[in-house]
Amino acid sequence: MRFSRFLIDDQPVLAVASDDRWYPIADLLDGSVIPTDMIELLDRFPELDNEISDGLATDAARPLSDDAVPMLPFRPASLRDFMLSEAHAVNAGRGMIRRFKPRLLPIVDAYERITRRTFPMLEPKPLWYREPIYYFSNHLNTVTDGAVIEWPPYTTALDYELELAFVVTRPLINATPDGALAAVGGFLILNDFSARDVQLAEMRSGFGPQKSKHFVNALSPTVVTADEILPRIDDVRGEVRINGERVAVTSAAGMQHSIADVLVHISSGEQVHPGEVFGLGTMPGGCGMENDHWLAPGDEIEMRIDRIGSLRNVIGAPPRR
Repeated sequence: MRFSRFLIDDQPVLAVASDDRWYPIADLLDGSVIPTDMIELLDRFPELDNEISDGLATDAARPLSDDAVPMLPFRPASLRDFMLSEAHAVNAGRGMIRRFKPRLLPIVDAYERITRRTFPMLEPKPLWYREPIYYFSNHLNTVTDGAVIEWPPYTTALDYELELAFVVTRPLINATPDGALAAVGGFLILNDFSARDVQLAEMRSGFGPQKSKHFVNALSPTVVTADEILPRIDDVRGEVRINGERVAVTSAAGMQHSIADVLVHISSGEQVHPGEVFGLGTMPGGCGMENDHWLAPGDEIEMRIDRIGSLRNVIGAPPRR
């Protein structure tokens, strides 16, 4: 099922999608205690599934009006972002050279043409292959569909990143693989906006991304329940459109580490809390640094992922200096 949250009469309303219309959850639950927030709804979904389905089938609720305003479905308790695609890592590194170190590109191309191997500098470090690698982003600077993305004054290379993300709805510590997967409540679209020129210097510092990532992230207003994604994770398809033009078609296939691996690793000796969000990393080809379609002021960037929906944002103009 797909859930969202809308602002109606200055109050948040949880809703479920059916035939492209949204219906208030509260009107569909007769004998159950009504969930008060999205995390609770996702956690209780297995016990509420039949009642919600029955309510939709019997026209127990009226659909929301078309002018209902979608909200961020919940406020993330934290946001960790992984890089799980080797193809993205290698191609993004090549794109970084193409954009910022173009004199090195002929050397890279010649090496790969002659050896038929990836240029060593582009390959992930050995630790990446052994365990899931991530960084903490700024979960407080999270927006959703329709928000204008203000262009940071310190960058001239603003990029987008199409990612599949998930939220946990149960606490975890020292989780088993089965326990980890049982804690996954739902999946969203994540656009991990990035200032690429700033990122290059920050990564060389040894401390990872800072100003290059923390200015904003966008999450889709729609969350799809875990049962819609987990059994078919490798078949999940996504695409990116800029001003209506499709610039990337990709999928979540080929991740180096599974979702169970991610949560087992994170929860080892560390408490994981309900509401924490985990980005699975850019889908291959899903950023401008890979596909060479960069953002410009005024662009509308739209991301779509099967079964979840879409996420649209408009890029603001850089401030005058």
